[in-house]
Amino acid sequence: MNAYNFAMQDKYQPQEVERAAHAHWTVRDAYRVTENATDAQGRPRPKFYACSMLPYPSGKLHMGHVRNYTINDMLTRYLRMNGYNVLMPMGWDAFGLPAENAALKNGLPPAKWTYENIAYMKRQMQAMGLAIDWSREVATCSPDYYKWNQWLFLKMLEKGIAYRKTQVVNWDPVDQTVLANEQVIDGRGWRTGALVEKREIPGYYLNITAYAQELLDHVQIGNPKATLTGWPDKVRLMQENWIGKSEGVRFAFPHDIRGADGALIGDGRLYVFTTRADTIMGVTFCAVAPEHPLAAHAAASNPALAAFIEECKKGGTTEAELALKEKEGMHTGLVVTHPLTGEAVPVWVGNYVLMSYGDGAVMGVPAHDERDFAFAKKYGLPIKQVIAVEGQTFSTEAWADWYADKEHGVCIHSGVLDGLGYAAAVDKVAALLAEKGLGEKKVTFRLRDWGISRQRYWGTPIPIIHCEHCGPVPVPEKDLPVVLPEDLVPDGSGNPLARCEAFLNVDCPQCGQPARRETDTMDTFVDSSWYFMRYTCADNRDAMVDARTDYWMPMDQYIGGIEHAILHLLYARFWTKVMRDLGLVKVDEPFQRLLTQGMVLNHIYSRRTEKGGKEYFWPHDVEHVLDESGKIIGARLKHAVGDLPAGTSIDYEGVGTMSKSKNNGVDPQDLIEKYGADTARLYTMFTAPPEATLEWNDAAVEGSFRFLRRVWAYGQQLYATKNEAQGDHFTLASGQKMPELSPAARALRLEIHTVLRQVDFDYQRMQYNTVVSGAMKMMNALEAFRPAAGDAGDAWAQAEGFGILLRVLYPATPHITHALWTALGFDAQLGDLLDAPWPRVDEAALVRDEIELVLQINGKLRGALRVRADADRAAIEAAALASAEFARHGEGRTAKKVVVVPGRLVNIVV
Repeated sequence: MNAYNFAMQDKYQPQEVERAAHAHWTVRDAYRVTENATDAQGRPRPKFYACSMLPYPSGKLHMGHVRNYTINDMLTRYLRMNGYNVLMPMGWDAFGLPAENAALKNGLPPAKWTYENIAYMKRQMQAMGLAIDWSREVATCSPDYYKWNQWLFLKMLEKGIAYRKTQVVNWDPVDQTVLANEQVIDGRGWRTGALVEKREIPGYYLNITAYAQELLDHVQIGNPKATLTGWPDKVRLMQENWIGKSEGVRFAFPHDIRGADGALIGDGRLYVFTTRADTIMGVTFCAVAPEHPLAAHAAASNPALAAFIEECKKGGTTEAELALKEKEGMHTGLVVTHPLTGEAVPVWVGNYVLMSYGDGAVMGVPAHDERDFAFAKKYGLPIKQVIAVEGQTFSTEAWADWYADKEHGVCIHSGVLDGLGYAAAVDKVAALLAEKGLGEKKVTFRLRDWGISRQRYWGTPIPIIHCEHCGPVPVPEKDLPVVLPEDLVPDGSGNPLARCEAFLNVDCPQCGQPARRETDTMDTFVDSSWYFMRYTCADNRDAMVDARTDYWMPMDQYIGGIEHAILHLLYARFWTKVMRDLGLVKVDEPFQRLLTQGMVLNHIYSRRTEKGGKEYFWPHDVEHVLDESGKIIGARLKHAVGDLPAGTSIDYEGVGTMSKSKNNGVDPQDLIEKYGADTARLYTMFTAPPEATLEWNDAAVEGSFRFLRRVWAYGQQLYATKNEAQGDHFTLASGQKMPELSPAARALRLEIHTVLRQVDFDYQRMQYNTVVSGAMKMMNALEAFRPAAGDAGDAWAQAEGFGILLRVLYPATPHITHALWTALGFDAQLGDLLDAPWPRVDEAALVRDEIELVLQINGKLRGALRVRADADRAAIEAAALASAEFARHGEGRTAKKVVVVPGRLVNIVV
């Protein structure tokens, strides 16, 4: 059944409409995109690359996916109608721990679970009618893809960008893997909840810090070098803070502390970095991280300190966590020497000092650092004021914010620094330390090098072979990819690659002796750091990227969640810059514009179980309890659920992000099966701006469906009358002479083209909720229009208006609009809706025949006055004096004067 035939049906049947539209697009191969696309005149179409962040194939799409991809789809379809060559690809972020956990639970290889989920989610995307070029599909778990992860890693290894080192890491003893700092919450693994251990483990790192300044320059608000002006300011600020540039002084506290071998630990220097070198004379202690060599040396002969250090290693690992944590410490019994005064400074171990930042040590200035102040008060350490602010009195009893004021503070009790402000004091300190060879000015970054080694199975194998004779040896390029075996099943006892002899055993590429493969796999952020470039040339088996990448990159619009605003985007930017420096691409930054869509929220209902746990309830099982003002104050079950009878009171927790665990998610598949994909798409676009959170509302979903039924019914009405009024097709061809129009037809065109102007503006700024509002206004105007029977001008205006409506609505609801466009014959005049020209505002239609002015008498509102749009002042005055309002309210008096404000009002003064 084609679109033309079933458009004759009275009832809107979305499943049939959408099935026919999909068949049409499939036959046309409508969404395949090439780099040499031209317009009707043979001119190259301008390119536009619009991409959504690729999903993890978890099993089903959620409403966040529907929203994200519909935003992308609307942009793609709108630009295509405006003559652009638009690429909208899709792929799968298919490696990672969730697949291993599912495999552990189900006893199946992660590969089987992953590929089945990909197939199901792809069918869901196709059901949504997304304009995806599936010929460019990638899955990061495919050897054709991750071969290039390995290849570029080896290139980085050659250039020194990738390197191997041993470093203290967060170890999850249950998942048997290293965790990033961000994956440790309250000292526990983000997934297992197990207490995280600190371990020294060798691994591979990427030197992202070498690019820190450029990464900062391009994103920093107010920086003249910034290029990412198309990103939201909040994301740019998040990136800037994560990179964390600090300018200060790095210097050493000399010491004579020797290890068991008699050698000076750290060459006799305890290095620290500070941005407050002006307070150096106020140092009363130094604190080192629990993993610092001085801490380990002291703990060797101090069991209590050793126990304290072990306890510290179980704590939080992020700066944010440590900032909230109770500051604890223990004296090591060691002292170092103040570099300027020569005084002995005690060394403490502090649980708030991170070995991974700076040199793993800090100088303690309690008088002018709030953290140090609290530490000193707790342990009775000296607090020495060395900064003063005029009019302020210092006290060691309680912290005051001015103690850390570097803008107004001057040095006191600091010898040669006395009287100096912040900048001058820092310069002086740096010079004094430099004379002694103990320090210098330095720029540091909070950003750390990217550790990519993961002790996991389901990921890109690191292409290294370990030989007893040659050490770590890179896999030769000709032997790539190192293929991950897909038939292993994790059993919870660590990485199964370590027990897979067929994978492990290999000859050394250098000496030919038996050797073993590296069993660590790459962090999955590697997979997502360049997939968008692979979309441009997914069929190239001989190169990572090619000339097509130069055509499409940089990406014009990237769309994804705010949760990826830091790490994914930062790593993708870094990866792009490395590829640029290796001569693979020509761009500095991958994404020109970024849109972070809001989360989809829904109501949450729960109750405490007898055992103290929480039981959650689906919204469709619940009704609200309201107070007199209509505010929700509680909830109860609408009908029996399990053992709970109807009417049982439960807790209302407000709204929150949709989640399977809280039973407040909405399955897109259920929505599509009940209402059709167009309703799901329309609802997610209409209810809130793309950047705002969307609070789920079942009634609004039903309202979106009712609107589409109105559109369908109107199309049916036109279909029934079009042959009588217009012949075989509506006469909308470009250049067709417009018939003589009645006042009502001109008024319809005025409304349609006025709304069209606003809608086009909203499309350009991606405010799709107001686009849908505009379509609804057009629909209201069309329904209110009453064409005169047999009037060619009325029929023409009606057809034009509906043709504009269909095109305006098409990017949001492509199925129903395609069906009606085809059935009504618009395609014969303007072509397939997919490539029909975007409607242009007719400026002539915006010229009003009449305008309405406010009518006042002695400054008081008395009504409205309608006059011809081209009426001069004399005509307006005459019309006002002849009006019924003046006759009624003028009380028979003669007008003294008439004030006319053009286009706004007339005031008769009597």
